[in-house]
Amino acid sequence: MKMNRREFLAAAAAGAAAAALPRGLLAQSRPAGRPNIVLCMTDDQGWGDTSYNGLTAIKTPTLDEMAAGGLRFNRFYAAAPLCSPTRGSVMTGRHPFRYGCLSHGMAIGAREMTIAQVLKQAGYATGHFGKWHLNGVVGPGRVIRADDPLSPGKMGFDEWLSVTNYFDLNWTLSRNGRPEKHAGDGSDVIVAEALKYIEQQARQKRPFLAVVWFGSPHDPHKPLEADRQAAGGKGYYGELLGVDRAMGTLRAGLRRLGVAENTLVWFNSDNGAIAGSNGGLRGKKNTLWEGGIRVPGIIEWPARIARGATTDVVACTSDIYPTLLELLDITRPDQVLPLDGVPLAGLLDGRIAQRPRPIGFWHNVPRTEKNLAVDMGHAALLDNRYKLHRLPGHRYSLYDLMDDAKESKDLAGTKPDVVKAMGKTLDEWLASVVKSFRGADYPPAGGGPA
Repeated sequence: MKMNRREFLAAAAAGAAAAALPRGLLAQSRPAGRPNIVLCMTDDQGWGDTSYNGLTAIKTPTLDEMAAGGLRFNRFYAAAPLCSPTRGSVMTGRHPFRYGCLSHGMAIGAREMTIAQVLKQAGYATGHFGKWHLNGVVGPGRVIRADDPLSPGKMGFDEWLSVTNYFDLNWTLSRNGRPEKHAGDGSDVIVAEALKYIEQQARQKRPFLAVVWFGSPHDPHKPLEADRQAAGGKGYYGELLGVDRAMGTLRAGLRRLGVAENTLVWFNSDNGAIAGSNGGLRGKKNTLWEGGIRVPGIIEWPARIARGATTDVVACTSDIYPTLLELLDITRPDQVLPLDGVPLAGLLDGRIAQRPRPIGFWHNVPRTEKNLAVDMGHAALLDNRYKLHRLPGHRYSLYDLMDDAKESKDLAGTKPDVVKAMGKTLDEWLASVVKSFRGADYPPAGGGPA
């Protein structure tokens, strides 16, 4: 149940700690034992493609229930407007350009440190299920070979039932490198397999990381026929119905296995929609306008989040890695730096009222580029209020997203001081990314991006 305005103001008057709480949040005491982690990500689901964000073409009851009972982000962003780079940001906490993942179908750096590797060394079981798209293979989802140097197994996952890219009905996936045909809707398949894995870990009382990356609602939009009909004949929304159903199966399975209470489920999309709804935001997938990068984002963790909350704090897929490390009190002296994400565990108990530093975005650099330079492509910087775009030709536009989420009123001409300050910060960040791209973040024996 959400607090109304009068209740929230009363809580704020009670003290500074209460005032910092996102609207509706009531944090419980810290749970005993390390939490299980489930990271879920859809493929091309737009910010407006949930009922709680205004979708009317279909209903998304599971996602709505998660948003009502968990921590719902009003301003959650994909680190990139394309799938592979965003997936790399989840794995590493770093902007994907730092290791050469400039576009879709490009690879993660072999010498990057992944969340799976870190949690595995901390005693977690690690499993990946569904779309991978971090081993440099383009085109429809294909089997990943056991000897692929950038397979999920090589990047820290004990078990994996994965495929290179998108998938839908009756697909052949790769179980630890072995081809395996699976009948039915792909979303149902990977959740069923993830639950089998989770059950094994629950029996052993071992904490687990399960990464569940859907191939839907990416084209070619081939859902189960019943889902297509239920979506009014629209394949895109038929696939999204399958995702919502599968998320319901996942949540019910966690409850059945007795692990739901202390399992953190983080749900988001990898970029904005191209066939669906971006909720009236400007742009779409493959752009740095809000419609290309603002996506649905929810954290559900009953042991830590006692009732539903919404937050306007700006967050990003790059934040997932450092947030999990903060929650688990893990430090790595050998961490590949710099991290672009920031730890946001404080959001769960009201210690964070705004983002501590801006998010840098960079896009539209040729995928064949070998000599990355600061002045290439489309870049943007997002702080808590303003978003600065640097377009080709060093043309700047500035938007106040608190008042203008649709990026319709360019303020660059009326706020030159803001443009100058944010432009300086953006240039410094871009220079840092270029330095990383050229290999500065790795031990001296290494080269550039792996």
